[in-house]
Amino acid sequence: MPTISNKGNSMPESPIRKLVPFAEDAKKRGIKVFHLNIGQPDIQTPKIALDAVKNNTIEVLAYSRSEGSETYRTKIANYYKKHDIYVNHDDIIVTTGGSEALLFTMGSITDVGDEVIIPEPFYANYNGFATASGVKVIPVISSIDDAFALPPIEEFEMLITPKTKAILICNPGNPTGYLYSKEEIQKLKALVVKHDLFLIADEVYREFVYDGLTHYSVMQETGIDQHAIMIDSVSKRYSMCGARIGCIVSRNKEVMATALKFAQARLSPPTYAQIASEAALDTPISYFEEVNVEYEERRNILIQELLKVPGVKVSSPKGAFYCIAELPVTDSDIFAQWLLEEFELNGETVMVAPASGFYSTEGAGKNQVRIAYVLKKEDLIRSVEILKKALEVYN
Repeated sequence: MPTISNKGNSMPESPIRKLVPFAEDAKKRGIKVFHLNIGQPDIQTPKIALDAVKNNTIEVLAYSRSEGSETYRTKIANYYKKHDIYVNHDDIIVTTGGSEALLFTMGSITDVGDEVIIPEPFYANYNGFATASGVKVIPVISSIDDAFALPPIEEFEMLITPKTKAILICNPGNPTGYLYSKEEIQKLKALVVKHDLFLIADEVYREFVYDGLTHYSVMQETGIDQHAIMIDSVSKRYSMCGARIGCIVSRNKEVMATALKFAQARLSPPTYAQIASEAALDTPISYFEEVNVEYEERRNILIQELLKVPGVKVSSPKGAFYCIAELPVTDSDIFAQWLLEEFELNGETVMVAPASGFYSTEGAGKNQVRIAYVLKKEDLIRSVEILKKALEVYN
């Protein structure tokens, strides 16, 4: 019998999606499931983006350029200027989601056996992208006790070997909601320049920053043009996860020329989705102001309610729309499945993402879950009520 590849066997399951069959079974039994497991915003997609597709008169749905249409890339560059990021359209390659941007980046800068240092917990699919590229993730563990702040830079430096090619951060962070300060970005800059590494910054949650703080991009730093690579996406910014449009941004011409070869191999990003994404760039600033107010209120309510639950530890995120909660359980994978298979409170239960899948350190995060606060405030309150009762029954 033919065998599956070692790479295929090594590919991790998504901690966000692997429990879906249990959730579907619960729904078939008539149980309402509150989805705290996935960052699918319930915020409406800007009408301007949807109308651009609805009202389009295309008669032949043709390929676009491999790097994305020039008009869209020019418009993205203008969007970045508003955030003090100065790039031109040639510094941008449009990709099929931020996921493809990360795959192209890893393919362009790493060889099989190379290493990428990532503060953990981190977006679970980084493990998958690394496996697909034959790259080893070297974790630097951050702690819930200091809100998942950047670990001391000395811890990064101790892990650098001849195989190290890059440091990868998510800012603001998924799954922690941590927002890196300008000083932390500058410490990382000094380290990658000193050791001649790349600094990859996944900045897809740039717009979602709270408590009067501001986002500081790796692309705002000077003296790092050959080292900095930014990953971006329209998915969360405009509540357009299904569009599957992202981009790689870098002033390093060699990196971009190499990434373009990967882009050419998959031909082009989707045409209609680029049309929608280009139109979305005209979304008024008031949209983001309203969305941010809503998410900040949701965060406040979620954290406030979680802190009332005995044995639960949680830190308040400063950005994105996720938090990591530590629960009084020994294995959150088993608990999350139990919630869907065996527990209900008046016909309702909750679905959470076990946090162990957001770590690469064996055994880390076993008593933690990631919660996405993408539900209405009343649903978040009800979800925590259900979680509290579930923990009482479970323990």
